[in-house]
Parts: sequence; structure tokens; C-alpha cells
Amino acid sequence: MAINNVTLRQLRYFVSAARNGQFSMAATSESVSQSAITNAVLALEKELGVRLFERLAQGVSLTADGQDFFHHACHILDSVRDATHKPRYRTNALRGKVSVAASYTVLGYFLPDLLARFRASYPEVDIDLRDMDRTEIERAVLNKEVDLGVAILSNIDKLERFAHAVLVRSRRQLWVAPGHALAKIASPSLKDIAQHPYIMVTTDEAELSTLGYWKSRRIKPNIVFRTTSIEAVRGLVAHGFGVTVLSDMVFRPWSLEGKRIEARPILDLVPPMEVGALWNPEKEISTPAEAFQQFLLHAYGY
Repeated sequence: MAINNVTLRQLRYFVSAARNGQFSMAATSESVSQSAITNAVLALEKELGVRLFERLAQGVSLTADGQDFFHHACHILDSVRDATHKPRYRTNALRGKVSVAASYTVLGYFLPDLLARFRASYPEVDIDLRDMDRTEIERAVLNKEVDLGVAILSNIDKLERFAHAVLVRSRRQLWVAPGHALAKIASPSLKDIAQHPYIMVTTDEAELSTLGYWKSRRIKPNIVFRTTSIEAVRGLVAHGFGVTVLSDMVFRPWSLEGKRIEARPILDLVPPMEVGALWNPEKEISTPAEAFQQFLLHAYGY
């Protein structure tokens, strides 16, 4: 069936609802009524002939079809945003290099598409991309060895030392196999999750961040396995060996073997993962670096 009646506004409201996990929060984010968000989602579901969200007591969660459509919708909105962006510099005339330090999670799940979009706009600007851990990023930015760092901001030590901007706030949810007991609970609590084997990701100091919000509830997860590999976590969760709590930014509803994974919003208040850019306020920024900085802020900045 031809899709003729989908609007950019509907896509924007749908993406906002998916990222916020609640129609009411999406409405606040978009400065519209909740009914505008609801009507946009209902119209999309009717036009596409699929259900995009599971309606839960604490909000909404994307279905498998919704997750697939979410990626397409984000790509469309990003393309329109880039096409309508008016850069300060003539893109074909700008030449030079920008040095960017980023951590494992950011490199794997956030930057590649963004870098491709920047290169399409500024084809003569070279990107010197460096894979660093958090302490190396901090040192490189403070020592003026790189123009920008892109990292998980909650991990940064003494963030006030840097000029910075939040780019993405990614909700953390429970990952669970469809047949798991926790999959039957619309919004499981951390207490519910603690009753089951937990797979802990350790990459980018994830364990430290995770244990922080568990500790605030005076509960301990039942950790049975630790790994730096998010793909290993997907496989273990999909096969029912345990559950985990990770951000929507790295979520995909299947493992490498093609087994299903589902996400559930958590009843307790769990902080989102914030990815952001940081730079040295005392470093004189080059024109190519400023172009990349502004591109980041235009594309994602809060």
C-alpha cells in the first residue's frame, strides 16, 4: 500500500514519544497538547497498518514494528534537518581538520551516522577521530590536544572544568527475553529485577553508573556475569540467561542470532544516559572545529 499521508510533524511527535516514553512528556518537549501527540501516533498506526507502541501503566514502549519505524523516522528527520541547516560557512569552501576524541559506546552507537552527515555537508574537512577512554578524553581536551571530546557526560570527572553541551538523553530500560517472567510485568521495579540473574555491562564505566541508581534504592542486582561486549549481553538476554538495564541508544530488538529482545520501562526513577560534547573554553577553536561543534549542537543539542 502506498504511504501518502505521513507528515513530518507526525514523525517528529512519534520520535519524541519514543524517546520520552510517555505521551505527556513528549507533549511538554514539543510544546503541544497531549492529544496532538496521541492523534499523530494513532494516524501513523492507521496509515502504516501496524501498532507502534505498547500502552503501559507508566507510559509507552515501542513494539518491534515501532522500533523499526523509529530508526527510519529518525533518519528522515535528520536528513530534513541537515538539508535545511544554514551553515555559517560555505560548505565546499571550508577546508582543514577537526580532531575528535570519543569513547567506545559513543563511537559504536552514536557518532558514525553523524560523522557521515557532517562529511556530506563539509566534504573538504578531515576528521581526526581518536578512540579514547574517559580519562584520556579529559586529559586530551584539557591539554588542548583535541578540539572536541564526545562522551557520556555523567562519567566526566568535575564537568565544570569543561565547556559542554548535552546532545542526547537516552532512556534506560529493562532488556528481557519475550518468554521471561519479567516480560509479563508492564513496568517492573528494580526490586522485581533484583530477583533475577543480571548481566552487567562494564564498558565506559557502565557498572559504576548502574550501581549508582541501584544503591540509591538500597537494592543490589543479582549479577551473574560481567562483560565489555554489548553483543554478548544481547545474546545472553535473548536466550534467557539473565536481564539487564541499558539505554535506548544501544537497544536493538534482536540478538546476532536473530532471537527477540524486548524492552520494558522501569517503575523506579532511573537516570537517562547523557551523551555530550566537551571542549576546552581556553582553546582557540579553528574554523573547521567550530563548524563541527555547531553541526553537533544543531543536530542534537538540548
